[in-house]
Amino acid sequence: MQSEAISLASPLQTRVEKVIAASGGWIGFDHFMQLALYEPGLGYYANTTPKFGAMPSSGSDFITAPELSPLFGKTLAIQVEQALDATRSDDIWEFGAGSGALAAQLLGSLSARVKRYHIVDVSGTLRRRQQTALAQWAEQVQWHDSLPAAINGVVVGNEVLDAMPVQLLARIDGVWHERGVAVHGHALAWADRPTDLRPPLDIEGEHDVVTEIHPQARAFIATLAACMRAGNGGAAFFLDYGFPEAEYFHPQRTGGTMVCHRAHQVDDNPLIDLGLKDITAHVDFTGIAMAAQDAGLSVLGYTSQGRFLLNCGIGELMQASSLPERATAMKLVAEHEMGELFKVIGFSTSENWTARGFAEGDRTHRL
Repeated sequence: MQSEAISLASPLQTRVEKVIAASGGWIGFDHFMQLALYEPGLGYYANTTPKFGAMPSSGSDFITAPELSPLFGKTLAIQVEQALDATRSDDIWEFGAGSGALAAQLLGSLSARVKRYHIVDVSGTLRRRQQTALAQWAEQVQWHDSLPAAINGVVVGNEVLDAMPVQLLARIDGVWHERGVAVHGHALAWADRPTDLRPPLDIEGEHDVVTEIHPQARAFIATLAACMRAGNGGAAFFLDYGFPEAEYFHPQRTGGTMVCHRAHQVDDNPLIDLGLKDITAHVDFTGIAMAAQDAGLSVLGYTSQGRFLLNCGIGELMQASSLPERATAMKLVAEHEMGELFKVIGFSTSENWTARGFAEGDRTHRL
């Protein structure tokens, strides 16, 4: 791992330092996060290091729901099929397909119902891994580097929004600053600049606060909405960890949500080990919903992942599974595991149908 750190982290830090110098000695955290995660060949999602897996011994850094249990994709497929029928479409669009596990689970359940499975992923290394995982559906799967002009179908995104670069804001002694990155000596360092930017909610109190705002995620949703409206209709479902804005910008959340993942451990310093660990922030689901509505989409619902999967029939699938399979699937729905922290939000170009996943326990009123 040490030699790998030298081969990846050092060139990426050199690249970041050059960008900082060319930008006058400072870049915003969103610019830094973009470089750290997506710089071609060097960024975390653009290099060849392992990422997804159950144990650190595999060289992985974290596990996502599709790798945890195949019942995740099988259950989501029930909602996707309903959405395909409701929107009279035959295509699925997945953003950030990771290892390809979710695509395999959806295609395994819905192959005969799906004309084309589109994957939009900026990572060439992950694309090669996906091609291997999805070899048996090669004639149905198509990869894209960017959004097309129009989308007709059902969009899915599992842990996609949390990987989009965020801006960091820091209230220090009552004054708001944008937190960015500079070079101090031979190391990267935090650097704050006064700013007119503000969180979407006033954070009560006079105490110091660090938080995030999400213009890139909101812009993505607005662009996606335009693509869906340009097509013949569709629906979208995003599953991720996050909160509505009242919880996101709660006065007691003084340190924000941005963290790093490496070897199944969490830390709060993204300025070291560049390219060798994930950087992520929780999703502001209120902001996502508002961006979708402003762009002409209807909100189908918003609820916890646990409630969504139960509504879609994961209980019945678990009953037909072995005891070990039930145990891992329970982590998807249990409140102290992924069931409550992860949320699901759905959108559609039409309002004339009710999504099964939000039939009970819908929290749209809390956005």
